[in-house]
Amino acid sequence: MGFKSDIRGLLQYVPLFRGKVFVIDVDWGTPNDAVKAEIMMDLKALQQVGVMLVVSMPEELVQDFFDHAADIELRVSTKVRGCDDGNLQDLLDRGQLFVVKQEAELLSDELIAMSVLLKAYKLICVSGISELLDANGEVERFIHVNDFSDKVTETSSAVHIQAVAACHAGVPRVHLLNVSQQGVILNELFSAEGVGSMFYTDSYRSIRQVREEDISEMLGMIGRSVRNTHLVPRTFEDVRDNIEAYYVMEVDDNVVGCGALYEYGDCGEVACLYVKLSHEGTGYGASIVRFLEEKARAKGLSHVFALSNRAAKFFNDIGYGEMTIDELPSERLKRLKESGRESLAFKKSL
Repeated sequence: MGFKSDIRGLLQYVPLFRGKVFVIDVDWGTPNDAVKAEIMMDLKALQQVGVMLVVSMPEELVQDFFDHAADIELRVSTKVRGCDDGNLQDLLDRGQLFVVKQEAELLSDELIAMSVLLKAYKLICVSGISELLDANGEVERFIHVNDFSDKVTETSSAVHIQAVAACHAGVPRVHLLNVSQQGVILNELFSAEGVGSMFYTDSYRSIRQVREEDISEMLGMIGRSVRNTHLVPRTFEDVRDNIEAYYVMEVDDNVVGCGALYEYGDCGEVACLYVKLSHEGTGYGASIVRFLEEKARAKGLSHVFALSNRAAKFFNDIGYGEMTIDELPSERLKRLKESGRESLAFKKSL
């Protein structure tokens, strides 16, 4: 299926999704049989991990959907329901997928109201006009509803407006996916970066201080770079004794990167910077650095510096200039020389 996350990352979502309600509004008349088969397999996979499913589609296409469901033995209630059916929760509790009649438009007000009533964790629209594109024609992956006005372009549509309305009504996440893309549902839901556009109301991506229970995971995450001498080796005790200096970035409740801010008088060191390989190129590293800079600024530090033996372009691109190692604080310079590491030094005024 081309998942962007590895199997460990994928499995992190299983307990998160189990027992949740997903409402899927699908343009069933558009895809060919091969894509329809992929959609059905995605639905079966979700059902097998305990997701409670509701599918919306035009009533005249439902029999074709049922035929495909029978081919793969998907558990389906074969009676088509209305969005205002009072027995919908009872049907979900039976573990069966059920179909509701799609209104004239995708993400209709009626479907949104039903999603709110069922406390749906996700509302997913799979169609040919779903994703939100930026001015360069690239898919906007994550859109907080409060930022939507800044994302409106000529490619915005009623679907995007309805996605925002659903979030404001109480649906935490609304995903807009391209129906012609095979495996699109699982590729969206089981990877932190996704493949479509996600509108959200909560904190999808955040940076927070490390807790003691995070330390082992963080050390395991950075182990590869430590072995390649990109990062200074650290022990559990090293981090625990200076835990207030360490931060992790979470995406959808999964730790994907980390960083630390060490203080030396009136300056600070941006250190222990790492982003998982599966998330390289996302800008997360720069986000972590900017977060640490804000922490340094709030502490009244005059500048920050960083040491690296491989990331000159990265630091130059985010506004750091090269400095000589002799400009480092004496305590830090001594430790660097004792380590025998050959590092370049970078500095940024705050």
